[in-house]
Amino acid sequence: MKKIALFLSVMMICSITSAQFAGGMFGQQPEPLPDGYKPASTNTFLAQYPAVNAQTRQAIFRVVAPHADNVALDLAGKKYSMTKDEKGIWTCTSDPQVVGFHYYAILIDSVPVMDRNTEAFFGSNWESSGIEIPEGPEGDYYRFNKNIPHGQVRSLYYWSEINGMERHCNVYVPAEYEMNTDKTYPVMYLLHGWGEDENGWSNQGHMANIMDGLIHAGKAVPMIVVMDCGDIKTNSDVRKASTNDVTQIYINDLMPFIEKTFRTKNDRQNRAMAGLSRGGFQTTMTVFANLDKFAWMGTFSGFFSRPNQDVTEIFNGVFKDPAAFDKQMNLLFISTGTEERTPKEAVEALKAHGIKNIVYHESQGTAHEWLTWRRALNEFAPRLFK
Repeated sequence: MKKIALFLSVMMICSITSAQFAGGMFGQQPEPLPDGYKPASTNTFLAQYPAVNAQTRQAIFRVVAPHADNVALDLAGKKYSMTKDEKGIWTCTSDPQVVGFHYYAILIDSVPVMDRNTEAFFGSNWESSGIEIPEGPEGDYYRFNKNIPHGQVRSLYYWSEINGMERHCNVYVPAEYEMNTDKTYPVMYLLHGWGEDENGWSNQGHMANIMDGLIHAGKAVPMIVVMDCGDIKTNSDVRKASTNDVTQIYINDLMPFIEKTFRTKNDRQNRAMAGLSRGGFQTTMTVFANLDKFAWMGTFSGFFSRPNQDVTEIFNGVFKDPAAFDKQMNLLFISTGTEERTPKEAVEALKAHGIKNIVYHESQGTAHEWLTWRRALNEFAPRLFK
């Protein structure tokens, strides 16, 4: 009976009481939120909680689990004990959070589960809860702007001989793509990080809103953006791919599919690649092994080198001849958050070595998180294909 009760408790994870739900269905007013709080933008339809205070950057979480013995919130590396009332509703208020997107989980008797009041976001290799702590007007660049034209994000499958099965990718085309049917476009390949997938840049990163705004303002040239999976997936029929190197899939399977399916410019001057975290490392592995195919690249929290390492030796000596590197690479863009491990020392060493086509960018006050990478994309994309 205890297990059945626990199961029912997990299924009942909800930020609104039964009375509140009934109120939404039958016209009664829901229980008012505390002053200064609003439902998070990442909530599911009608869910009042989590509720966010934009001024204090705190969030209130509410879970209905009357038969649980212990409920906790796991948010941004800290666990908060939740308090239960006489109705079996558990609540807690978080510390002030950094603005931007954060994953979180609810722990029901130590078992991590999703809060069913939020949209699902794939992160850390499972469907996670997420909450957006709102920025002010400075965050408008990644919000939907009803006053400008919008491109499309297309969901596509293609066959990978290397993977041995179909793979999924998302492709952004600019708003003008269907109107200028004779025009061809440069392409940026944009990679996610570890534990996420090809949907991350669209869902957590708001990539399309960023690109729409940049292109409409004339800051970025119209381009196609391709977002593929950074992992080699298998199924019950495909137990092992023919390689463990996903970068070979990008070059041999993905790029030919994109160039066959879309109106693309198919020379190195019109191809770029960028990625966040592990995707930044995959970018360096792909681009540096295929300098005949790419002339632009960016790493967001993903330029990996050991402290005090000789820059002429990293990445198989690609930087050994600075003049040759600058001739091949129009831009090496390296971005990081000020609150995470910084590659600034390596960047300065590369500049001192003679590398000129390098730009270093810092996101102020952010760590290894999506706001860092939204800001990086907003700075990187305007520099491409010019």
